[in-house]
Amino acid sequence: MTVSSRTQVGIVGAGPAGLLLSHLLALRGIDSIVIENRSRAYCEARQRAGLLEAGTVELLRGVGLGSRMDAEGLEHGGIYLQFEGERHHLDFRALTDGRGVTIYAQTEIVKDIIKARLEAGAVIEFEVSDTELAELDADQPVLRYTDSAGARHEVRCDAIAGCDGFHGVCRDSMPAGLVTVAERGYPYSWLGILATVPPSTDELIYARHEDGFALHTMRTPHVSRLYLQVPADEDIERWPDARIWSELQHRLGVPGWDLKEGPITEKAISPMRSFVASPMRYRRLFLAGDAAHIVPPTGAKGLNLALADVTILARALTRLLRDGQAELADAYSDTCLERVWRATHFSWWMTSMLHVDPDADQFGTALQLSQLRYVISSRAAATTLAENYTGYLPLSWLSGPRLVIPVPAGYPRPRWCRGRSARASSADSAPATPVSVSESGALKLRSPPSK
Repeated sequence: MTVSSRTQVGIVGAGPAGLLLSHLLALRGIDSIVIENRSRAYCEARQRAGLLEAGTVELLRGVGLGSRMDAEGLEHGGIYLQFEGERHHLDFRALTDGRGVTIYAQTEIVKDIIKARLEAGAVIEFEVSDTELAELDADQPVLRYTDSAGARHEVRCDAIAGCDGFHGVCRDSMPAGLVTVAERGYPYSWLGILATVPPSTDELIYARHEDGFALHTMRTPHVSRLYLQVPADEDIERWPDARIWSELQHRLGVPGWDLKEGPITEKAISPMRSFVASPMRYRRLFLAGDAAHIVPPTGAKGLNLALADVTILARALTRLLRDGQAELADAYSDTCLERVWRATHFSWWMTSMLHVDPDADQFGTALQLSQLRYVISSRAAATTLAENYTGYLPLSWLSGPRLVIPVPAGYPRPRWCRGRSARASSADSAPATPVSVSESGALKLRSPPSK
């Protein structure tokens, strides 16, 4: 026996995109149901991205989901770029009129939204199977699934949102020949670990080493997240904990700075790819997040893009279903893809600049190093990186035409790029690269600090 029901929006996928869409629609008085093939425990435990753009942070605060993020999230005002044995700091706040980023794990965002939705009485069906989409040419498409108890459901919807990831059913449910794909693979992967040890740095370190890229980030003040570039077909069994720490020490090390080691609680190898599917809409079916696009993680854009997609989609569906106006829904794919391609380019650029291509020749290596030197010595180049990293396009859910975050009073703007030589004595020692910015904005040499 099939259980028939009706809702305004059927949402496939209880990741951050699907959950946030349900929350945003509820704020506008629109009903939805969320279905997910994994368990709630799995959704709340899987480790994914955790770096939020300034606009994403403001969005979560603005819609009532920011209290725990504000209490536990780690705010960052820049990053370190490390190459040729030296570490250089880019000050995003000085470069972008005050914007920074916040580290708050995707798992925590998922927990926060699930809690908020269930407390509001929302319907979230976990551990479903045999999900199908039907009647997509109609104004009321059908969503079918089998719940965890074995009952078959058929839900008549005004719209369906495919937030079910790269391997989900929604993109493949679009008519044959409609979707075009642009993609690029990379000849390397990331080996990532979670370690129960306080971070050894105050901000993220992106290191280009001749033996491969390395990244030091963090999850909490007591948990570190680190990555190594490895071959695309690498086997995790070849990387015991001791080898991982040894290689991290090798690629991240500078004299006078110590990388703290601790128990590794999780390790995995993830492939690198760029993938964009278009269009992101067919009639009343809309794709969002990884169902439509994937970026390499170097630029920290995947989670932010997914949340931006559903922010745009919530406004479009509100206008369509509540007001009977279709213009935002009709423009949904083009609106999202403008942001997606900007983030795709930035992620490709960061990846290509910082990773060692196994097939690169001396010419390619010299180009990489030239680009890195340009970023740390040119305010214009550094601003390009900072603008994209912290979020170049505003989120339109927020009031006003553009998000503006004021710079804290007394913030030292001029030192937007601080260098740290290989002989730095500690992570918080005085900067060594003799570059600063004059009051007029021009670059000038700065005398080294007196000893």
